[in-house]
Amino acid sequence: MKKILTFLLSLIMVISIPLQALADENTNTSIKQPKIYGTSAITIDMKTGEIIYAKDIDKRAYPASTTKLMTALLLAENKKKSDLLTYTQEAKNQPEYSLNLNVHSIAVGEKMTAANAMDGLLLFSGNDVAYMIASSVGGNVKSFINMMNDRAKKLNLKNTHFVTPNGLHDNEHYTTAYDLSVIAREAFKNPWVRESMGKEKSTIKTVTGPNMAVENRNKLLNKDGCIGGKTGYTSEAGRCLVAIYERNGRQIMGLVMKSVYDKDDKTVFEDMKKIIDYSYSAKQSTLISKDTNLRTETIDYKSFRFFGPVKQLKVPVIIKDNVNYYENQLNTKENMSKLVSYNMNKFTLNDLKKGNSIGTLTINEKGVTKNFKLYSSLTSKDINKILIPSYIKFAAVCLVIIILILFTIRTINLNKRRKRRKNRYR
Repeated sequence: MKKILTFLLSLIMVISIPLQALADENTNTSIKQPKIYGTSAITIDMKTGEIIYAKDIDKRAYPASTTKLMTALLLAENKKKSDLLTYTQEAKNQPEYSLNLNVHSIAVGEKMTAANAMDGLLLFSGNDVAYMIASSVGGNVKSFINMMNDRAKKLNLKNTHFVTPNGLHDNEHYTTAYDLSVIAREAFKNPWVRESMGKEKSTIKTVTGPNMAVENRNKLLNKDGCIGGKTGYTSEAGRCLVAIYERNGRQIMGLVMKSVYDKDDKTVFEDMKKIIDYSYSAKQSTLISKDTNLRTETIDYKSFRFFGPVKQLKVPVIIKDNVNYYENQLNTKENMSKLVSYNMNKFTLNDLKKGNSIGTLTINEKGVTKNFKLYSSLTSKDINKILIPSYIKFAAVCLVIIILILFTIRTINLNKRRKRRKNRYR
């Protein structure tokens, strides 16, 4: 008996281990979101615009040199690569991390092609290059700043204000992780900006000056799918980083603000790696499952379309696709449910028979609008079943009328025959 009990217990344990593992696998449907040092961060699917990871994305922060993405965008939109830009006194007055101070002295009045200026801006992050671009594109720096703020308004950014073209600290020069992500996406759409931020190295020069070798400050570039980005730092802004990745044909942009600037300058890049790896493995949650009965619409109809008594039909409304979303700090199930709206069409019984869409479900996530067509769960057979009793009644009435008509005709004919017979006798 003891051997039998021991055998049965062992068998139960062997069976229960894979079952428990399967249960754990089924319950672990989402990967835990990573913790980072950056005070705000975001990742976005570049194709759909959906936010995958979010941490205080609407909190104001200083962008530091990530500001130069807007400067680069305006340069690309207003100049050609071959256009010459003039080095100004305002450019020469800029502090360190400028070509003039850190690479090679540049005289006021020297000229540089816009192509060289773009590389000097995005790879080396030259503070003086930003001012040279501002004066050449805007006519003067103040006008260029106005252009920057106007461009932000066109992008519908509510929490961004620019004071400088290079991002050196000013209390009134601010943005948010979300707003900056919109600017970065817009900049990346521009082929010239995208080309420049994807270079590891470049050689630039003024028209008369010597060659100057510059390297990209983005340490993640061309590693694990990173195809571009922009770094930034001031003591007030902390370490900032924008990075765009492409893996298996899918592009995701990450952005970290106010991370730690440690002695090896690793933290912000580690932050970025965490949120990007998470974003590529994150699974969407389902807000509304397909074939869910969402609501009921009532329509008036006539069994014979153009005539007959008016009747009412309750129409169940369904959706044929799952409504999915990435759950994060911003997009909770409760918040997402509040974003759903319905727009119903004027539809007829004939539309239901044909299986036409009868409305639209719209969900407005931050920066993204998704539309889903709505249908009735009633099939052509269901509708015919509803209409059959009316058809039977109509057929019965028609049959009675036909019988009455035939009877009347027969009666008239009989009467006529009787009259003819009487006339013969007379």
